[in-house]
Amino acid sequence: MSNFILNLIHRPEMVPEYAEKITGHGKKENIEAQSLLTESLDIFKLQQNIAHKNGLKTTIQMTYASLFNDEAIQIAKDDHNKYGDEIALSLLGLPCKEFREKYKTKDFCIWMFSMEDKKAIVNDVFGKFYEVFGFYPISTGSYYLDAELINYIKEKYPSVICAVATCWEEGPKAYRTCNNSWYTIFDGGPWNPWIPSKQNTHAPAADETEDSGIVAIPHLSRDLLACFDGNGSNFGTHPQNVLRGMIYKDGKYPYLFNLIDQYRHLEKYNGGEAYNMVFVGPGWMNKAGRWEVPYEMSVKSYEDCMAYYGKLKKEGKCIDMTMAEYAGHYRAKKTYTTPECALWKDILYGSDKQLFWYSDPFMRTCVDMNQGGALIDLRPYAAKINWPVGIGTKHVQDASYPFVVQSLYRAGYFTHYAGEGTIRSLKIHYQGEEADLCLCRTRAKFSQNGNTRSLTLDPVELEFSDLKLTMQTVYDFEEGASAIKTTRRILSMSKPAEVEFDEYITACYGTTEYPEDMTCVTLSVKGNEGEQTINYNYKCREALAADALYASAVIDAINTRIDFEPSGKADAYIREGYAFSPMFTLGLKKKIGEKGEFVSWLRLKKAQ
Repeated sequence: MSNFILNLIHRPEMVPEYAEKITGHGKKENIEAQSLLTESLDIFKLQQNIAHKNGLKTTIQMTYASLFNDEAIQIAKDDHNKYGDEIALSLLGLPCKEFREKYKTKDFCIWMFSMEDKKAIVNDVFGKFYEVFGFYPISTGSYYLDAELINYIKEKYPSVICAVATCWEEGPKAYRTCNNSWYTIFDGGPWNPWIPSKQNTHAPAADETEDSGIVAIPHLSRDLLACFDGNGSNFGTHPQNVLRGMIYKDGKYPYLFNLIDQYRHLEKYNGGEAYNMVFVGPGWMNKAGRWEVPYEMSVKSYEDCMAYYGKLKKEGKCIDMTMAEYAGHYRAKKTYTTPECALWKDILYGSDKQLFWYSDPFMRTCVDMNQGGALIDLRPYAAKINWPVGIGTKHVQDASYPFVVQSLYRAGYFTHYAGEGTIRSLKIHYQGEEADLCLCRTRAKFSQNGNTRSLTLDPVELEFSDLKLTMQTVYDFEEGASAIKTTRRILSMSKPAEVEFDEYITACYGTTEYPEDMTCVTLSVKGNEGEQTINYNYKCREALAADALYASAVIDAINTRIDFEPSGKADAYIREGYAFSPMFTLGLKKKIGEKGEFVSWLRLKKAQ
């Protein structure tokens, strides 16, 4: 029996996303229009019927608006009794006559309200749910739930054990591709289920004291390569995403099934466990069509998708669970420090590109084999950054977990003519020449030995004017260590020689493309003659230490410390950036000959 688990979630959203604008096109806004309510309920019933026809049970997340609709309530009760569907509660779907009259707003994203309003809305919605069903829900969710709100929900309504809590990489890329109008920015979270910490929803809990009391699941299961490079709304295991991305031809969409299969494949990297979820509002299946797709194709795509999951279930290759069932399964199978790993390949564009994703309570990072195994994304979960969001906070819309490396938002290896971008890589120096592994393409294999997950890259060849060398990189992630161990080995040389390895990480902090105030950064390097410190002030200063213990950076704004440590005898350096290139660099240098190796550790810590 497979351990590929499916969460299938539907919601009777009486005023669904997109549909009001289309159903009422050319008319004055009317969220009470009978045509809108009737069509929305019909879509919900259709989705439920398609799932049940294929032997799949669902989690029905009742919206606030649906709690005022007798037919929606009866459908939920009937399908619970007949099919075992879970009746849950969504904090999406707030807009309705009753909500707008009470709160005098068109806001609908629960995390964007003031904390006072969040609590009032939660109490209203949970209270109405109890009034209708006679019990409180055990699952809830939204596009995003901030930690403060999750803590309140768990304290006030302890029955809740599972929640949809974030959308993977729904940040500036999605904002830009929605005509700069989709003000929901929350990059930086896990792509698979996790236990959110009490301090920050995105950062998994490291132990019981940090445990918020719920299991969180993502809003959609997305392509971990195409979504990182582009707009995630086009690349997910819900057919809506694939249709929106126009990834189909002649009414067929093989990419959708390849994407589902790639999620099945993740069991190879996660102890035999794989997960997938389908959850989106009903508006995309409205009668007028959407994204240049007619209604008939929207319905067919959902029928085909559910038929594929149903076929997998019949073959013993998929287990369908409700949200609450999955939360219990997750708690029984996972420990706090169990990481999520994904060696992900390109299944859309036909390239050989691979990314490796790793997430645990201390970090989230991504290794790009197309850049020689460079780290292109790094989020310091160890800091458990307190990041209140919503009206009345510093972050009304931006709920992202800050990065210290993000190669797409902060340039990466190549910049146009000056400065540096954020990346973690290796330079090799030889007789005045320099080569960076970022310019080498390779592939990788995953393995696990006890509590250590390893990524072994295929050897790459570098050529200087009178020297060729072949070298290999291995990354080790020891569970619970809050560190990345990097081993670089020279496998062969065309002649006896010595080269200098220059391990470096160029970093900053932020959540978007725009630079932050870097004067909160303190750089330090410690060697055999003591410690040197640079308080960041955009002055291009550098410091070098022989026989180094570490090079480090403390970023007060995000309560993060980065330590870069060598094994054995090596030099270390720190380098301050400047206004045009507001980064900093930590580096380690060591002379290496044939068959030599250099081991280093990159550690992430809470600064205070």
